[in-house]
Parts: sequence; structure tokens; C-alpha cells
Amino acid sequence: MVGWKVHLVAVMLVVTRLWREGVRGGEVTYDGRSLLIDGQRKLLFSGSIHYPRSTPQMWPDLIAKAKEGGVDVIQTYVFWNLHEPRPGQYDFSGRYDLVRFIKEIQAQGLYACLRIGPFVEAEWTYGGFPFWLHDVPGITFRTNNEPFKFYMQNFTTKVVNLMKSEGLYASQGGPIILSQIENEYQNIEAAFGEQGPLYVQWAASMAVALETGVPWVMCKQNDAPDPVINACNGMRCGETFPGPNSPNKPAIWTEDWTSFYQVYGGEPYLRSAEDIAFHATLFIAKLNGSYINYYMYHGGTNFGRTAAAYFITGYYDQAPLDEYGLLRQPKWGHLKELHGAIKNSSSTLLEGVKSNFSLGQYQEAYVFQEETGGCVAFLVNNDAKSSATVQFDNKSFELLPKSISILQDCENMIFNTAKVTSESSTRVTTSSQTFEGADKWEEFFDVIPSYLDTTLRADTLLEHMNITKDESDYLWYAFSFQPDSTCAEPVLHLKSFGHVTHAFVNNEYMGSAHGSHDVKNFTMETKIVLDNQMNNISLLSVMVGLPDSGAFLEKRYAGLAEVEIWCTQDESYNFTHYSWGYQVGLLGQELEIYNEQNLGNVEWSNVTTVNQPLTWYKTYFDAPEGSEPLAFNLTTMSKGEAWVNGQSIGRYWVSFLTANGNPSQTLYHVPRSFLQASGNLLVLLEEVGGDPLHVSLCTLSVSTLNNTSSHFRLPS
Repeated sequence: MVGWKVHLVAVMLVVTRLWREGVRGGEVTYDGRSLLIDGQRKLLFSGSIHYPRSTPQMWPDLIAKAKEGGVDVIQTYVFWNLHEPRPGQYDFSGRYDLVRFIKEIQAQGLYACLRIGPFVEAEWTYGGFPFWLHDVPGITFRTNNEPFKFYMQNFTTKVVNLMKSEGLYASQGGPIILSQIENEYQNIEAAFGEQGPLYVQWAASMAVALETGVPWVMCKQNDAPDPVINACNGMRCGETFPGPNSPNKPAIWTEDWTSFYQVYGGEPYLRSAEDIAFHATLFIAKLNGSYINYYMYHGGTNFGRTAAAYFITGYYDQAPLDEYGLLRQPKWGHLKELHGAIKNSSSTLLEGVKSNFSLGQYQEAYVFQEETGGCVAFLVNNDAKSSATVQFDNKSFELLPKSISILQDCENMIFNTAKVTSESSTRVTTSSQTFEGADKWEEFFDVIPSYLDTTLRADTLLEHMNITKDESDYLWYAFSFQPDSTCAEPVLHLKSFGHVTHAFVNNEYMGSAHGSHDVKNFTMETKIVLDNQMNNISLLSVMVGLPDSGAFLEKRYAGLAEVEIWCTQDESYNFTHYSWGYQVGLLGQELEIYNEQNLGNVEWSNVTTVNQPLTWYKTYFDAPEGSEPLAFNLTTMSKGEAWVNGQSIGRYWVSFLTANGNPSQTLYHVPRSFLQASGNLLVLLEEVGGDPLHVSLCTLSVSTLNNTSSHFRLPS
């Protein structure tokens, strides 16, 4: 331990010396007011767009719309599990082509912020960690642990060197002006005791020593070591952020949440344009904020199995650009107006002297004044219920409830956060094709394994994730059992730390149960039918994504923890410690029958009945003409996964209803780049029982609500 501390001090001394000698990001440096690019202070608006949550064909349009909306910087995480699926084996192709994404940002004249992490959370399965990391001997994630630091440094270095090799850092003439190491570590730091702060110091020194030529940030890390900038995440950083931990660092907001994530069983979170504008403006006025990133500006789609535990496939659909890249008005337009108003006065905001004084019980003013005469005023009304009339500079101003008015030249009101002039719009879903008629579909019933079919055996219940290695959502637990003749009305009882369990007895479906995002385990009690002879009990444990946050992620437990069969109040059988057989995944998965070339690996038949468990369905369709975004409406399905031409468009879980009795998601995005003109293959894996005959393919567009008058609403 002493040797490590001496090493850490030596490394930090080198980093500090480099910092003092002027190695501060080449053309990108900073002071207590802002980032400086080529020596010029910058007030920057940024938007998060995650490259794997859309497609390369979508990137140019998404970035162009962000630019048109007044965004200066595109911010993205880097997703370790996508890029290093096996130790030392890297993938930067297709949707994972980070270099192509950064170069598209550069081509459109914008800057980039690269949040390497490499822990990202992001409602992304396992927080972005590849699952093989779990099996490294002696590893503990995100602490002063040598095995973890070895692999974390390897991957961080790989990404930095890749960016350098393509000349993508601003110090090389590229667009990347900021990098991030770690992510919201302060949330869990205390769990690691004295090792937590040591890890923070190491992560900072490791990152800075990579010499990217641009500053590094740590978000939600108020003790971020120099020269790393501490940044804020949240909805109201103008009120909650304690500020930079050094007078020489600027106030940076890496995540201004434009909405919030949504889970199965949960309603969408609707954050108003007015509320976003109010708090972004307050951050600038109150804290001299000079960098604000909207998380998300475009959320996109959690394709495949990338979503974390219980998160829906659509990500931040309520962002300024919705899941499909369509403008969400008035949010996009209102923020564009804010950006224009701020940039009109950016010189004064960055160079002027600020003063702050009261205008009333809930009202105040922030004034920025330059010696050359430039002046900008922010008049704040913190009263959420009532308008207020205030006197400022011998003039009377009417302030809307919970609003900030921006006064150019401290005289003319050019923007009010609660006054929306952008037209409102709604998303229109139009059915393009239906798949009615059993003759359009074929089906395959997956095989339910019995104990004798399994090859992996254990005399206890095994943990789900450690067996599946994230190769599948599914793990079969199977055993054989012959009851006493007195077990006349048996009830299957189980407890699971997984997400869903389906029960089969002698190949017959007996029922299922599931947990939720906020309930970490669940029980199931269902009546079953047993033969007097040997019975095959097959329990399918299902994960809907891996956990994405919290300390000791590598120690999380999932899967079955208790299994019993109750015969009477006094008679029961406990199978927790019993002879179990295990099988990872489903047969259709193993044979990859969602791919055209593998359809012949199983025998498909005409659809005779619907609403059958563990059933694969396939059909073909032609791509609709035009360029409008597409989605499948899966309202009549229940739970499973969907593939188009072999590419997974994500998990669906239509049967998990909200408290209001609605599905959390019914539309599932199909990027046009996944399609060919005709003969496209759609494959659905249905776990519980759904009706594919009423699935439809829809086009999506935006319709203006023709509301052209100014209006204001109370922020949410």
C-alpha cells in the first residue's frame, strides 16, 4: 500500500508539472470563465447523440438538425462492450464506427466531446462494461483495484490512440475539444472507503498522462483533481451545482436532462421546453456557465440487447429530436431561440463583470457589464404561480411566472424562457402495411428442455448472469420430480432475482411472473398439474438487460433463489438444493433462425393458433416508398424480441402495462438502412403469447398544430 501511494504521488507531481509548464490542451485551454479555443473564450451549447443508438445513414441528418438548432458541440459516450466484445478483439464498424461519427461532426463544422468513461451507465446494459470483465480473477469494478485499472487503462488508451491516429483532437486540428474519464463516480465513491479517492486520483492522472491535448472532465465529481474539470449532471444545475472546485476552472454542465429515461411499466417523463430553457439560462446567469450539454438531444433506439435492466427500446424519445430524428416542437425551436439570444451577447457574458441584486421577494437580476459598454441583464422570476412587475434601470418589466427575461443592452427583452413562439407539433403514425391472415406467417415452437436434455448440472440453484455470460437473456433451470400421491393440488412457489420467470410442467405452460425496475426480486405462486409419475419441471429465467449502475456491479445476483412445490399447508417440497440441469438460451437463438440463411435449420409450419408461448413467427414485407421513418406496431404482441433482415430492432414488452393501463411502448423503430426494396424478413420471438396477425408497419411524420401565437405554460 505504501509503495502504491508513493507511485501515485510521483505520477501526480509529473502531471502537475506538465500543467504548470503549459501543457493544457494545445489549442484548447480554459480559465475560470470558459473553455478557450485558439485563445478565444467560448460559450457553448452541446447536444448528446449516441452513435450506436442510431445508424451511420442517420448521423448526417441528426447532426445537421442539431446544428440548425444552435448546437455547437456533439457529445457522446464511448461504449466499451460494443468495441471490445472479447479481450483484445476490437470492433469499430457499422453503427460502432466512432471515427466516422466524429468525422461527420467535423464535416458539419461542429465540435465534439468524447466521454470515454469507460463506465458510462447511460441506461446501457452493464453500464457499458463488457461482461468478460466480470470473470477477470480478483477484479472489483471502479475502485483502486489493479486488474480493473489494467483493463480500464488499456481500453481508454486504445480509444485515445485511435482518435490521435485520425487527427481528431482539437490540438491536431480535429473537432474533439473535451474528453471525460469515469462517470458520476461520486454517487458510489463512499462504498469503497479509502480506495475510492485513490481511484479518482489514479483515473485523473492516467487520463491526463495520455496527452490528448484537450481538457478532461469528471461529472458529478466535486473533488476532481487538477487539472480535470468537475462538471454537473442533472435537471437544475443552476440551483444544485456547488460550482467549479477551483477558481481557475469553468462551470460546465455535462447533462442537462431534456426528459428522463423510461422503463417498462413506466410512463414517459414530459419535461417542458420552458423548464429546460429556464434552468439553462439560470446556469449561465448565476454560475457563469459556459458549456451546457443537453442529455439527450437525440436519444435514439436501444437496438438488440443493449438496453439496461427494464429499460424500453426507445431512448429519450421526448428529446428535441425524437427517437426517429423528427423535430419535437416546441422544444427544438424554443431552445434554438434561446441559443440565438445567448450567442447574441456571448462576448459580454464571457468578458463582462457580473453583479446580482434583488428585484422583489422572488425576483432578482443578474447583470453583465463590459468596460466597452456592452451590457446583458437576466431578470429572474422564481415565483412559479404568479407574474411579477419589476423595476429595472428606471423601466418596468412584466415577468411571467417561473421565467427569465434576457435583456440585450440591458434594455430590450429579446427572449423569455416561459414565452414560447415556436409552433407545436405532434407525431403522426400512419399504418403502411398490415399482416392480417395466417397465410402471411409461419411459426416454429421452440423446444422446452427437460432435465435429461441438459448437459450442465449442479446440486443447487446457480446465478443467472454468471452462467449466460450475457450471451443470451435466457437461462433454463430444469429438474425431474415424482410427488407423493397426497400432493393433489400442487402450487409452484419460487423467488427470483431475475426479471421474468416462465414455468412449464411436462411441456405445458403454467404461467409467469416478473419484477420491475424498482423491485429487485419477485415471487411467483401458481397452481400446476402434476402426474403421479416423474414430472419434468422447466423454469425459464429471463433478464431484460443487465444492471447499469451502483457499487460492486460485478457482485450482482440474478436468477432463481428459491423453488418449492406446496402440496398442503403442512406438506411441501424444497428444491433449492436439488439436482438441477441448465441450458443457456433458446434453440431458435442458438440456430440463429432470425437470419435468412438459417431459416432452414428448423421446420416452420403454417400458423394455426396464436397466443402460444415460446413461439417464433416469420413473414416477409416490402419497404414503403419515401424516406419517412418506419416502425412496427406490436400492440397485439406480448413480450420478446424482433429482428428485421437478421438485425435486432430490440426487445419488446407490450404486456407490461403502466399504472394507467397502457403499454410503455408499442412502436419499434426500423431504420430504413436495415431494409431492401422488397423481400424483407421479419422474425418475432414471442415468450408469452401474442397475435402477430395484427402487427402493422407504420410510417412516422410530424404535423404542426397550427398554433402560431405566443403562449406560456408553467414549467413541469
